[in-house]
Amino acid sequence: MTENIYPLNLKEKAKKEETPGPSAGAEEPGESSQTPADPEEPSEKAATKKENAADMKEKQEPTLQEAFKEQAREDERPQSSTFTLRKILGGDWLTADFIRRQIGVILLIVGLSIVYISNRYSCQKDMLEIDKLNAELTDAKYKALSSSSELTEKCRESNVLDLLKSNKDSLLRIANQPPYIIYIP
Repeated sequence: MTENIYPLNLKEKAKKEETPGPSAGAEEPGESSQTPADPEEPSEKAATKKENAADMKEKQEPTLQEAFKEQAREDERPQSSTFTLRKILGGDWLTADFIRRQIGVILLIVGLSIVYISNRYSCQKDMLEIDKLNAELTDAKYKALSSSSELTEKCRESNVLDLLKSNKDSLLRIANQPPYIIYIP
């Protein structure tokens, strides 16, 4: 992955490269490897320090060409840690780096959305089938109720007698005398 360098980071990087560490031969404040007998030596050190300071100053401030190169880079800079409404609505958070890091979550959300939508459609289909079957059931109940009432009406004694009277072939008639009760001892 490429390293993003901002102009402020250039200054810090230059400082880190120029500052000698303990292994680079830097002397501790109390230690002295040479004797202070040579009077020209401190002035040479001061001159080299001034040259080093000038070199560091040049390295800290990027040239115009470096600044243009920095702005013309095609790779992305890291996201800022603060999301504002303006950045969200502007779509600044939809960068390739963000998408690459969150591809698993995005695929999970898409998969769950597909499952949710298909489940909704299958439930809707089942509910339509249930409504259709309930309508058929109520129709069947009403038909059974009407046929049962017709059967009850036709089985009444008065209707049966009228039917027998209208049919002259029948030998059945209404009894004129009440039935006899026979007692068996």
